[in-house]
Amino acid sequence: MKIAGLQKTTLIDYPGKVACTVFLAGCNFRCPWCHSFELVLPEKIKKLPKISEKEFFRFLKGKKGLLDGVVLCGGEPTLNSDLPQFIKRIKKLGFLVKLDTNGSNPQILKSLLGKKLLDYVAMDVKAPLDGKILACAEASAGRQISKYEKATGVKASLGDIKKSVEIIKGSGVDYEFRTTVVPGIHAKEDIIQIVKDIGPARAYFLQSFRSEKTLDPKFKRLKPYPKEFFLEIKQEIKKYFKICEARL
Repeated sequence: MKIAGLQKTTLIDYPGKVACTVFLAGCNFRCPWCHSFELVLPEKIKKLPKISEKEFFRFLKGKKGLLDGVVLCGGEPTLNSDLPQFIKRIKKLGFLVKLDTNGSNPQILKSLLGKKLLDYVAMDVKAPLDGKILACAEASAGRQISKYEKATGVKASLGDIKKSVEIIKGSGVDYEFRTTVVPGIHAKEDIIQIVKDIGPARAYFLQSFRSEKTLDPKFKRLKPYPKEFFLEIKQEIKKYFKICEARL
């Protein structure tokens, strides 16, 4: 397990719980606005100090009774082949487990949920799932690309993303979908389409992107949407979700 970071206490990453957050290195997406690109780019990962599993579980054993759960994020945690065994060890100590995922590995997600290894799932929905192709002017080097590819920086399988949405919605565990809203990537109509693609659902969060640190340096020059933009959209889409909020 490539443990590249540990936040020992968080009150916000696992809704309603006191948790720690484990950052796992490696990702199959290259979202240009990503602010955790040191966990994504292989050349950056090599330079990161790693935490051994032995060290992590020694820490976790000392937090029994103090922490409710563990948040597994990345990068993309489902790329780790030993993730199920890692989670089993966490669960054996009595902790809840929340998984943050980009939804690109529905088979692994289904397996983890089927084995009751997850208590909460948060999935990022990067763009509309309608497969719409961008206008030629927006395409990369004249090649046709979808909005999802523009958002992820790779040719993502929309079929897998859609499967993950349905697996999560039918899992019976607490979950949320969320979209980081980026000027130049998302307009209001894109958020409306995402809602049509995933709704109705338990929870959906709109998140403002952070421009101070991005995988693609050009995105550092972008100004995030104002608060009013998020509040207007929230009013329009909240009827499709039990919980709908903007994280600004």
